Amino acid sequence: MTPTLGPLHIIGGPDTGGCIAGAVGLPREGTGFQTIHLDRSAFWGAPQIIAYLRLFGQKAAAAGLPTLLIEDISRPRGGPMPGGHISHQLGLDADVGLDMQPRPPLSASERESIVLRSMVRPDGRDIDPAAWSPAVATLLHIAAGLPEVDRILVNPAIKQQLCREAGGDRGWLHLIRPWYGHAAHMHIRFRCPADQLDCVQAAPPPPGDGCDATLQWWFDQLDAPAKPSPPYKPPPLPAACRAILVD
Repeated sequence: MTPTLGPLHIIGGPDTGGCIAGAVGLPREGTGFQTIHLDRSAFWGAPQIIAYLRLFGQKAAAAGLPTLLIEDISRPRGGPMPGGHISHQLGLDADVGLDMQPRPPLSASERESIVLRSMVRPDGRDIDPAAWSPAVATLLHIAAGLPEVDRILVNPAIKQQLCREAGGDRGWLHLIRPWYGHAAHMHIRFRCPADQLDCVQAAPPPPGDGCDATLQWWFDQLDAPAKPSPPYKPPPLPAACRAILVD
């Protein structure tokens, strides 16, 4: 599938899924970043979001961080992604690896085979000190300062470590939200562009740094009995996406 020509048009929201017309692609590499898993990932998004991700690479490189490894953004016209990824249907979300161990640029084969390293212990209760470094916090701080960031999803143990390390500069922490999984990558969600009236903007994160009982709740769930999950049923796509998603 190829992107549609013409102006940007984003339809839907992060909880309903949707589509995008006028998407542009992220290059396979650029200053401070490489894309990975090209055989199963998609790297298309709103032009502004692609520009912000390129800016992220530049800022990370200027800070002396290793090359960013970027996975899924969206398909050329948005819509359903393998494995669900509802919020990745709009061209507004991106997954970026968290491993900040020094490494040379990846070869073509390494880019396909690399497994992103988890920052979290297997029991989910804290970070893995062998994987974590202050550079991970630096990376997330840079990400939170990008234009139009709505929120950044990370594993609760990563959020907990940031709460410990942040010191007096805590204003950015409210954008870092705990969520299931996300132990090896951050999920950056950008806000709907102001002129995209068919893009449904989620409610903003609550005020405060999030280093409170709401964070402890996630760890309490580790002790709760497992509940059976109903079969996953994706929400229906907005009707207006039908014309965009027909190739």
